[in-house]
Amino acid sequence: MTVTLHALCFAAHDPGRLARFWAGLLGWETDGDTLIPKDDTGFRLGFVPSAEPKTRQNQMHFDLTSESPEDQRLTVAKALELGGGHIDVGQRPEEEHVVLADPEGNEFCVIEPGNDFLAECGFVGAVACDGSQAAGYFWSEALGWPLVWDKDQETAIRSPHGGPKITWGGPPFTPKTGPNRLRFVLSGSLPEAERLVALGASHPGMVEEQMTMTDPDGNEFSFVVRETAA
Repeated sequence: MTVTLHALCFAAHDPGRLARFWAGLLGWETDGDTLIPKDDTGFRLGFVPSAEPKTRQNQMHFDLTSESPEDQRLTVAKALELGGGHIDVGQRPEEEHVVLADPEGNEFCVIEPGNDFLAECGFVGAVACDGSQAAGYFWSEALGWPLVWDKDQETAIRSPHGGPKITWGGPPFTPKTGPNRLRFVLSGSLPEAERLVALGASHPGMVEEQMTMTDPDGNEFSFVVRETAA
């Protein structure tokens, strides 16, 4: 039994509001505070309540693609209409992508048309992570997704079934000052959880049906243990 990337989970002050924003922007179906993709993205979005304030730039964000300049403008306009806003993360004036934030300040980018790196991807082109080459190698082995980029300490993986790329930008890294607001949710058998530890993950030592583990960069992810067939 393999490990499955089940969801990307947001810690949210108002899960319902944040779910409505992303459902409206992505056009995904809602199931409570969970969004189910209508394309080949391959994983859900979950929103769980949290009172913790957002104190730093997130360690991961979406890169949304555009088919034309007008398409890019329409995506930005829709995000603003739904309650998002522009945000400055140090982008240069000559850069053509637009940096936005959702109603709780979670950053995402609307990429300009003609981006070769995301050419084969859908609307959700990438989950872009602040992380090391070692983290990219770990997640490639953990999910069984091949590396599609490995150069100058930057890595990217993609499911054999398509969907977005997951990328790690290499150094310099944003200092981690507390739990991340976004995390992956995996599911798999108990032996698979043990395999992840052998690959470089860590966990608190107590085996439970749902465990919080960390990747080699110390980023939290959830692992839900599935029962194996008898």
